[in-house]
Amino acid sequence: MKCPLCGSLDDKVLESRQNISGTSIRRRRECNSCAYRFTSYERIEETPLMVIKSDGRRQPFDIKKIERGLNRALEKRAVPSVTIENILNKIEDEAAILGKASHEIPSIQIGEIVLKKLYELDRVAYIRFASVYKKFNDVAEFVNEIEKIED
Repeated sequence: MKCPLCGSLDDKVLESRQNISGTSIRRRRECNSCAYRFTSYERIEETPLMVIKSDGRRQPFDIKKIERGLNRALEKRAVPSVTIENILNKIEDEAAILGKASHEIPSIQIGEIVLKKLYELDRVAYIRFASVYKKFNDVAEFVNEIEKIED
């Protein structure tokens, strides 16, 4: 490990500790050249989950984008923030499971997961989200979706 003070590559490990979840190791080190002490961390490098957009572009999965969409759909609805957090966790887990093999998931699948969760939680929020997600162009599409809910 390169010393942040003098740049030497000669150091020794004084102490190693694993974090509680076991996902990283913290090491206290001392440079053999200048005696400077510093900390390094080791983590498993995971391939990030990529979202395949409808136009073929790929971008990293971002739960914050889904959170913004949910918050818009649930605006002025009586849904506690704890419930929203739980839904976000479930969406993230489902997306990770579906994309585990290839580290990719189509945005369509993510949208369907969100729609399913909103349908179970709040039908008005479901319609709000569906109107944007399914790109409703006129009132007839709203009516058709509402009729599906009522059936």
